[in-house]
Amino acid sequence: MTPANLNELPPLPNRMADSHKGDYGRVLIIAGSAGMTGAGAMASIASLRSGVGVVLWALPKSLNSIAESMFPEIMTLPIPDTPSGAPAMDAREILVEAARETNCVVLGPGLPVAGDTGELMRLLIPEIFPTLIIDGGAFSAIGTEFMIIRKRQGPTILTPHPGEMGRITGKTSAQVQEKRQEFAVKYAKHSGAIVALKGKGTIVTDGNSVYVNQSGNAGMSTAGSGDVLCGVISALVGQGLPPFDATKLGVYLHGLAGDIAAEELGMHGVIASDIAARLPAAFRHYAGQRS
Repeated sequence: MTPANLNELPPLPNRMADSHKGDYGRVLIIAGSAGMTGAGAMASIASLRSGVGVVLWALPKSLNSIAESMFPEIMTLPIPDTPSGAPAMDAREILVEAARETNCVVLGPGLPVAGDTGELMRLLIPEIFPTLIIDGGAFSAIGTEFMIIRKRQGPTILTPHPGEMGRITGKTSAQVQEKRQEFAVKYAKHSGAIVALKGKGTIVTDGNSVYVNQSGNAGMSTAGSGDVLCGVISALVGQGLPPFDATKLGVYLHGLAGDIAAEELGMHGVIASDIAARLPAAFRHYAGQRS
C-alpha cells in the first residue's frame, strides 16, 4: 500500500472518552431513486463507518421500507416522490429544513435529472447552508451553470469523475483526462468550490492548493465507489475537519480502504460494499502511520 505524504494530510478527528453521538456530527444524505436505492445506502453506510454520529438518509417514501429493513443504523427521512420513484418538488421545504440541523449535506447520488428531481436539485443547491457535497445526478442538474455553486453561502465540495467534469465544463471526458489538474484548478477558481476530480491520482484542489492522491487501485472502478467516497468526506466534515482537509483525507482513506479490499480479494472481485466494509481498517492503518 502506498504511504501517505503525512505533511499534506490532517490527523484523524479526535474521539473523546466522555462523548456521545452528538459530538461527532450529523450528516444529511439526499440520494437514491427507484433502481438506484443503493447509491444512498452506500453513502450512508460509509459515513457511519467513517465515524459520524448520526446519518439521516432522505429518500423517496416509496423506497423507505426497503431502507429501514436493511440498514437499522441509518435514520431515514421519507420524502414525497414522483410516480417514477424519485424525489419530488414537494420535498423541497422538508429538505431545506432538515439541512439546517446538519453539519454536512450530500446531494445527488442515484438521483435522475429528468422532471421534478432535476429542478429540485437546482433549487436546493443555493438554499442549503452547511457544507454541501455534490455528486452524481446533481452534476447533470447544474450543467455548465457554475454560478449556481458560486452564489452559495456555505462551502461546496464537488466529487466528479472525468465525464461529470466534462459535463459541467462543456468538454468531453477525453479532454478532461488530457489536462486533469488544469480543469480541476480552473473550475475550483471559477465556482469557489473544492474539486475532487476522481480517477488515478485523484486531484483535490480549492483553486490554490493542489493535492494529488496516491492511494487506490483499478479494482475501485465499480458502481457505488463514488457514493462511498461522498460518505467518507461527509463524515469527516461532520466531525469538524475543514472542508478542504476533509476532502483530501477522505480521498486518501477511501483509496486506502480500496487497497485493503484488493489485497484481500483481488482487484477483479472488489465491489463498493467491500470498500465501505474496510473503512475501519483504513482508519486504523492511517492512525498507525501518524503515531
